[in-house]
Amino acid sequence: MRRWRSAAPLWGDVSFASIAPALTSSCVVAAVRSATVGMPIEAGATAPFTDGTWLLSHNGVVDRAVLPASAVAESTVDSAVLAALIFQRGLDELGQVVVEVGAADPNARLNILAANGSRLLATTWGDTLSVLRRDDGVVLASEPYDDHPDWRDIPDRHLVEVADGRVSLTPLKGTL
Repeated sequence: MRRWRSAAPLWGDVSFASIAPALTSSCVVAAVRSATVGMPIEAGATAPFTDGTWLLSHNGVVDRAVLPASAVAESTVDSAVLAALIFQRGLDELGQVVVEVGAADPNARLNILAANGSRLLATTWGDTLSVLRRDDGVVLASEPYDDHPDWRDIPDRHLVEVADGRVSLTPLKGTL
C-alpha cells in the first residue's frame, strides 16, 4: 500500500502529474479535498487516512462534538477524527459506526470509501455514490466521472462491498 497526499489541489501538484503515468494498481482510493470553512488546510487533514492496512476517505461532514475524544487522529478535521474512530473500531464495524454517528448527528453526511488492496468498502449516508462495473474492474465514485450509460446510483444508507469483482449492497441497520 502506498499513499500520496498533499494540502494542495491535485490538479496543481506538478510532482503528482509527473509520476501519475508510471503508477499502476489493482485498487485505488482517490479523494479531492474541499476543505470545510474554518478547518485547517494541511496534509494531515487530507484523505486518504491510513492505519497501515487500510486507506480511507470521507466525503461529507460530521459534527466533531459527536465523535469520541479517544479517537487519536492525524488532524482535528472531522474526517480525520472519523477515520481514527473507524480504524479504532475496525473496518468490520464500518456500517455500525456510520449508523451510530449518523444517529448522533442527524445532519451528518457519511460517505466512506475504504480499501486494503483486495477489498473495497463504502457507505452511503446523506450523499451520492455511484457504481460502474467495467470489464477490468469496478469503480465507486461520489458521482459519475463520464456519461457512460452503465453508471448506477447506490441507494442511500447502504454498505457496499466490492471483492473479487463482485458488488454487494447491505442496508445499514437502524435506518429507514
